[in-house]
Amino acid sequence: MIQAILTGATAYISTGIDYLVILMIIFGSTRRSDKWLVYIGDLLGTTILVGASLILALILGFVPEEWMLGLLGIIPIVMGLKQLFFGDNDDDSAIENRMQKRASVVVNVVIVTIATCGADNIGIYVPIFTNAKPNEIIVILLTFLVMLTLFWLAGYWLVRIPSVANFLNRWSRYITGIVYVSLGFYIMWDSGTLSHFVSAAIALI
Repeated sequence: MIQAILTGATAYISTGIDYLVILMIIFGSTRRSDKWLVYIGDLLGTTILVGASLILALILGFVPEEWMLGLLGIIPIVMGLKQLFFGDNDDDSAIENRMQKRASVVVNVVIVTIATCGADNIGIYVPIFTNAKPNEIIVILLTFLVMLTLFWLAGYWLVRIPSVANFLNRWSRYITGIVYVSLGFYIMWDSGTLSHFVSAAIALI
């Protein structure tokens, strides 16, 4: 259970650091009284992404060899290297413009969440869900809910501290990239993929 909590927390933090910056932009573009609408939009958008990840993980669950599923760990490794060397292309002004649209705050936040986090979240969550047991998935989902709430609160309060916003803007890509790569190697190690290739290499020598 503790391992599942740590896995869920690490996975959410890895995708949530960049999203924390986005949340701060959202809060900077909305009224303080709309904070609960932002939460609902965040929750709905994340639920859609998590649901899509679970469906993909269920399909991939029919793969016969567990070590083959560990190859999914390559996805977060590639994503992490991309973050480290190239950063992301989230456009602050595009997010602000989206939040100014006449649609409700909830709808705008859902759209921003899916548009900015879709690929990253699914790329990280699918390998984790694929390699987790059903009871571990439940714990991971509950951990996601707790982490989502904490990040929402952090975004709401940190938007008022410019120095924090500047730090996140400067360093979030590096923190996210390192965690992505670490998660990828952990997935490959936990599923036996790395040991499988090491054994195969030894057998060839």
